[in-house]
Amino acid sequence: MAALAVFCLAAMFFDARQLFGESVWLKPLKFAIAFALYSVTLAWLLSLPHRWSRVTRALGAVFAATGVIDVGFIVVMAARGTFSHFNTDHADKVNDIGQWLFATGVPGLFFANLLIAVIVSWQRVADRPTSRAIHFGLAISVFGMALGYLMVGTGRQLTHDTAGRPVELAAGHTVLPGVTVDRDALAGMPITHWSTVGGDMRIPHFAGLHGIQILLLAAFGLGLLARRRPWLTERVRARVIGVLGLGYFGLVALLLWQALRAQSLIHPDGRTLWAFAGLAAVVVVGVGGVVVAGRPSTASRPRKREAALREREAALRERKTDTRNKGTAPQDNGPGPQDKAAALRDKRTAPRDKGTAPRDNGTDRKALAR
Repeated sequence: MAALAVFCLAAMFFDARQLFGESVWLKPLKFAIAFALYSVTLAWLLSLPHRWSRVTRALGAVFAATGVIDVGFIVVMAARGTFSHFNTDHADKVNDIGQWLFATGVPGLFFANLLIAVIVSWQRVADRPTSRAIHFGLAISVFGMALGYLMVGTGRQLTHDTAGRPVELAAGHTVLPGVTVDRDALAGMPITHWSTVGGDMRIPHFAGLHGIQILLLAAFGLGLLARRRPWLTERVRARVIGVLGLGYFGLVALLLWQALRAQSLIHPDGRTLWAFAGLAAVVVVGVGGVVVAGRPSTASRPRKREAALREREAALRERKTDTRNKGTAPQDNGPGPQDKAAALRDKRTAPRDKGTAPRDNGTDRKALAR
């Protein structure tokens, strides 16, 4: 994919042909970059220890193979100066083969990713924040891929290839009811060419596909921040990622809602602005609640300091009291001479033990004999 991206980028400088007002090589370039990023992410994910790794690696191989075939066909059609997606020109045999590849390869691509998400989502493949980012990211990416099928509902449109031949497309990217000629060629943003006059299904599709990278970057950033913030524990970071994951899913849903209403991303109406503002507020409050719950309370810090100061003051008082008592108490210099003499008399007059007491048996017998 990286090699295809480099090739398409170089071809843009040597080939001036255009489709829908942009270089014929821009579309395969964007697809190659997107697949390269997602494939690298998926390869890293599957390298983590997890159950059913043989199955997931086989599914990863299916994903990679179908991705190469799909992007390869887009490159071939760009070189031929015509359209790859939704092309209904059955007189073109190469196009017929390519449309058959799309019809069989895209579902394989989607279901391979779906099965990987199902297998991995109930396992903890890394630390809590990273695992949660993977779980949410895979679910959002599957949702984003599924949005590609909704483009079929945008309606047919007539256009021309680079040679000027008329081509009928079964669908397109732009949602603009009533426009059936060159609908996707209307005004668009630089580079992405997302429509500025109507809704564009590529926007939620793109946001959903790359949600996993956004959430993984968030988990990585929180891990770096935790080195300086000890209270930012693994549990707290996982909860933050959970809030961000739900918020990102809400963002993709809002982008889809905006596109289906034939509304450009850069020209939102009042309802759209309120919806985005509400989503942002919910995410901010959610993250703030997690942070406040996980962070030591600022009110408890002065209390802890006061308690520590009180303990120190009490210890100092005890030391001072002990020092005073030692200074005023009579010193015990040991027994004096009088005490020693009294003790000696007590020993002499005190009764002795049975083993050392004098025997009186002989004296008693003499007294009886007299």
